[in-house]
Amino acid sequence: MRLLVILLGLEAAGLIGLSVYLVFAVLTVTPDSYPSAIGIVLLTAIAAAWLVAMTLGAHRGASWIRGGAVTVQVLTIAIAIGSFQGLVARPDIGWLLLTPAVAILILLFTRSVLDATRHRD
Repeated sequence: MRLLVILLGLEAAGLIGLSVYLVFAVLTVTPDSYPSAIGIVLLTAIAAAWLVAMTLGAHRGASWIRGGAVTVQVLTIAIAIGSFQGLVARPDIGWLLLTPAVAILILLFTRSVLDATRHRD
């Protein structure tokens, strides 16, 4: 369970850092489309806030984090796979995203995490 909390926290920290970077980029570089740039910043910030909430929930042993964490990891895997392909492929980013996502998915279905996040009456 500790490893799950640590990995979720690292993902949250990464998204917070990315949100700060994107805000800086919007303020210093002229984007092709301001509405699109602001939309991406907002979506990244919302995802970061959601991961922070899931990290805190995992730390407390909340049962609701399992579904949300699976969803986030599946989406992260989709982004990682996209990072391996295309004209501007970035396998380094793909591996950076894929490795913790797979580890978290595995951890979410281990007996210790299931027991720790089981709904208590």
